[in-house]
Amino acid sequence: MTSFVFPSTLLLTLLMMVGLFFFVKASVKDRIQQVKLIAHTSEDSLLHQLEQYFSSRAYRVAALEAEQVTFTGLVRPSVFLTIFLTLLAASGLLCLGLVLSLLMPQIGPTFLGLVLLSPLAGWFYWRGAGRQENVQLKVEPLSLANSGISAQSLLTVTAHRDELAELQRTLKLQPQD
Repeated sequence: MTSFVFPSTLLLTLLMMVGLFFFVKASVKDRIQQVKLIAHTSEDSLLHQLEQYFSSRAYRVAALEAEQVTFTGLVRPSVFLTIFLTLLAASGLLCLGLVLSLLMPQIGPTFLGLVLLSPLAGWFYWRGAGRQENVQLKVEPLSLANSGISAQSLLTVTAHRDELAELQRTLKLQPQD
């Protein structure tokens, strides 16, 4: 009965390491989305609010076309996430080292040295997360026939999903149905 305990524990630990690998890899993945939002203000007023909002978040106007504005800014990596990923990798590598040291007791303590590889996860995140981000905006007047509602605008935004959520929350924009 005990002869299956260590190999099955090794299998589960290896599966955990695969999940950890993909979790670290996904931490630097672009999550660009496009949404259409409704603002209860005119085009000019909305453009002014958007310019102030993105300026306060260290974005600058990169391109100005007839119907579309592109803001660009540098996204800095999170110190908290760097430390978190490093600690997560350390715990996963420690578990792997412990299981391998139980399976091969003759060289057991050597496997605990795998923990020294954990800063690579933080380095990978830090190197990949700091990048140039673009936000593309298109503002159009929204005409609602037979409605007593004042001027509204339709805003089409292409950006990172976290930036979209913050924009929507800050400017109180409603998603288009």
